Amino acid sequence: MPTIKNVFSSDGLLAKTIKGFVPREAQTDMANAVKHAIDTTGSLVVEAGTGTGKTFAYLAPVLISSGKAIISTGTKNLQEQLFHRDLPLVKKALSSKRKTALLKGRSNYLCLHRLSQHGGNSTLVEKEVLGQLSEVKRWSSTTKSGDMGELKTLPEDARVLPMVTSTVDNCLGRECPDYEDCYLVKARRKALDADIIVVNHHLFFADMALKDTGFGELIPEADAIIFDEAHQIPDIASDYFGESLSTRQIQDIAKDITLLFRTVLKDAGQLDKAADKCRMIASDLRLLFPHDPERGNWALALDRDEVRLQVGKLAEALGVLYEVCKLHLGRDKDLDNMYERIVASREQLDALSDNKQQNVSLWYETTPRHIVMHLTPLSIAAKFRRFVESPPRGWVFTSATLMVNGGFEHFQRRMGLEDSETLGLDSPFNYPEQAMLCVPRYLPEPNSYSMRETLLHTAKRLIKASRGRCFLLFTSHAMLREIAKKLEDEIDNPLLVQGTTTKQALLDAYLADEKAVLMGTGAFWEGVDVRGNDLVCVMIDKLPFASPDDPLLQARMEDVKKRGANPFGIIQIPQAVITLKQGAGRLIRDPTDKGVLVICDNRLVTKPYAKTFIGSLPDMKRTRSLDDVEAFLAGIDDEE
Repeated sequence: MPTIKNVFSSDGLLAKTIKGFVPREAQTDMANAVKHAIDTTGSLVVEAGTGTGKTFAYLAPVLISSGKAIISTGTKNLQEQLFHRDLPLVKKALSSKRKTALLKGRSNYLCLHRLSQHGGNSTLVEKEVLGQLSEVKRWSSTTKSGDMGELKTLPEDARVLPMVTSTVDNCLGRECPDYEDCYLVKARRKALDADIIVVNHHLFFADMALKDTGFGELIPEADAIIFDEAHQIPDIASDYFGESLSTRQIQDIAKDITLLFRTVLKDAGQLDKAADKCRMIASDLRLLFPHDPERGNWALALDRDEVRLQVGKLAEALGVLYEVCKLHLGRDKDLDNMYERIVASREQLDALSDNKQQNVSLWYETTPRHIVMHLTPLSIAAKFRRFVESPPRGWVFTSATLMVNGGFEHFQRRMGLEDSETLGLDSPFNYPEQAMLCVPRYLPEPNSYSMRETLLHTAKRLIKASRGRCFLLFTSHAMLREIAKKLEDEIDNPLLVQGTTTKQALLDAYLADEKAVLMGTGAFWEGVDVRGNDLVCVMIDKLPFASPDDPLLQARMEDVKKRGANPFGIIQIPQAVITLKQGAGRLIRDPTDKGVLVICDNRLVTKPYAKTFIGSLPDMKRTRSLDDVEAFLAGIDDEE
């Protein structure tokens, strides 16, 4: 097997295979540290600044090690990029024969059983969905993988998708008549047989929390687990270690029972009526909350008489459905599965109805049609630490944004990784030459009404100076919509606004028009890679502190207070620093990139914590003058 030196040196395997490959000390250091963690079954936390080449730095050690490895990424897009582009490249360079597999969550695979269930029942399907269903049927006769991602003509949120894919709840498992032909089963078998499996964080933690079945065979076998985009893990893991129940889940059970009644159990009218009652009560529960989507404290909501009464009615209706369903057990495999789903929903509703629990946060979120109730543990550190320690295996957590104020304490504390090795690697880019940071003078207070005019005026100047080619990033949808509406009337550049179409469609449109301006919130703060002069300016409206009325944040802050510590310093500042680093990271993606980062928040100058934020950003040229920004942008134009 080759050594790390054989792989990364100037005349090494990567240099021989990849045109233009240049050895980077930081990349080699990271690769050595990853190899050490795998060989010694230790855990390693690495921040690798943009341009370090962290993907190759963990792929090479994994490929030259002998055990089984799981690589987990933040999103499906990154998962596919890693599997289809980066992994084959390094594999080829190393002449590796190791087997690789890509495994997605079950909702990404066609379910043959559910497709056949909806086969002859067009009366139950709205006209809009019928066309999509026909499209899926046509595609189903030619697909080899059953991966719904192949169907590029379907929108990401197509209403047909829940009808033709399975969930943990409605999957019949080995009892399914289509089990042997199941695409998900085939994908999992391939993964079990592979040496390196590429998954995403949601899939990994769904398995770890044992909410999924079948995939659980993979993790016990792994000798090394690598998390890329590891800054996302604390929040994702917390979700999976808790409980949640939505009115949508209950309505899906009711819908499936109605379908069964109309097709197979035509004599079970009582079952259909009991299901219908659950559906109506679940809808009525949603009506007790404001029309616009929101997040709130579920424990406090349960103190409202009408909410507690409606939750009681729902529990009662689920109890009736449970009893009626019990009478028909054994008649149909799908019905037996629905019985299990009803049992699980009743248990979850019980857990979510107790608002006196300790060390958890009870909170809810609403969508236009549904409400989701959540129970989330305030800390997962102890639980995750036990998972990391046994059985022994190598663990690597890496991202461009894990450090706060020069250290890893925030991430280590949240994940129970206090004993891990840590490594901080600076970006190889020449930020003082390539980039400028501006906090404009005379900014009003961030939440004052006059801030809108300031943002509008600043955005117009930046758009003009950069001739489009800029991202305007916001911390709230409300501010995004307001500034977008005003800009429409005042600039000629095409405006691409988050929410008007999919993220990928917006990015494609941005890259296709050199005068375009992209406006976004959370979705565009990370995972977006625009290189060269297509992006020369990023404006951020204010420091991205999480909303103080977020119920989960409130519960965590309360918990820190009880322990006599400062929640602002321990929770809010570190989280905001990591988010700001993500937003700032959109700007310089390449050794030749140049650009300006403008942050319209005077707290970066006036508050004592400003140095923590500034110290966590790359070392750019600094100014308070928009004139300097315009001159810097004009200099980029002159070089073109």
